[in-house]
Amino acid sequence: MIGLTFDTGALIALERRRQRMREVVEHALAKDQPITVPADVIAEWWRGRTDLRELILQSVDVEPLTEALARRAGEALAQVSGATLVDAVVMASAASRGDVVYSSDVEDLEKLRRHFPSVRVLGI
Repeated sequence: MIGLTFDTGALIALERRRQRMREVVEHALAKDQPITVPADVIAEWWRGRTDLRELILQSVDVEPLTEALARRAGEALAQVSGATLVDAVVMASAASRGDVVYSSDVEDLEKLRRHFPSVRVLGI
């Protein structure tokens, strides 16, 4: 089963209660589809504890930044000019499982598809 990987924009959309992201999460949870969020995305998104942020975190699997994941992201950064660390980690994370990425930054992530061609990126 194909899982989902969320970037920072996807978490912000959930926090702002955007209908499309709520539907994505509800559909994934109903199908027992895993939702992964790399830990560096949490650092970029987190601005203090709220009940809603805690609820969002309870609905996803937070993936730690391992050495292997960091290396794959670093290799992508070396090949894709202007890519950011968080975006590279998101794409490397998704590629390791064959996930679909949900993002508000589709254009930036599409540049990284040169390095991770198997990853599909969907806008929110």
